[in-house]
Amino acid sequence: MYGYGNYGIDYNISSTASSAATWMLVSLVAALIGGIVVYLVFLNKSNEGKYKGFVGWLYDFLSFKSMFAEVLLKVVYLILAIYITLSSFALISASFIAFLAYLIIGNLILRLAFEFSLVILVICRNTTEINKKLKKESHKKEEK
Repeated sequence: MYGYGNYGIDYNISSTASSAATWMLVSLVAALIGGIVVYLVFLNKSNEGKYKGFVGWLYDFLSFKSMFAEVLLKVVYLILAIYITLSSFALISASFIAFLAYLIIGNLILRLAFEFSLVILVICRNTTEINKKLKKESHKKEEK
């Protein structure tokens, strides 16, 4: 017989937990198999430059040919800079000095933190480009 508050639903925590654990195990096995198959079949080095359009973009995305962290960092920086600037006005009635300090120092610290993050990405990109050029030069020397 069902009680008045459960609308015919049997809330059994142990069966819910075991169902979740089973689904998590099935998901893990499917992810392992899927990841290995996609890596071996789709992301094979012989497929480089073979795909065009969306599939080409997907290949570049999954093989980390293009970095999206730079765009993401820039958007997050803009959001946080606007937030710091606008939220600093909450301090203007309490203390004009606190308002200026929060406005200037907050944006300065934010800018330095994001510039440091972008410098790391630029170093990564430049290192990758140098590596590609060195590989091309070594292939040219081997052909001669």
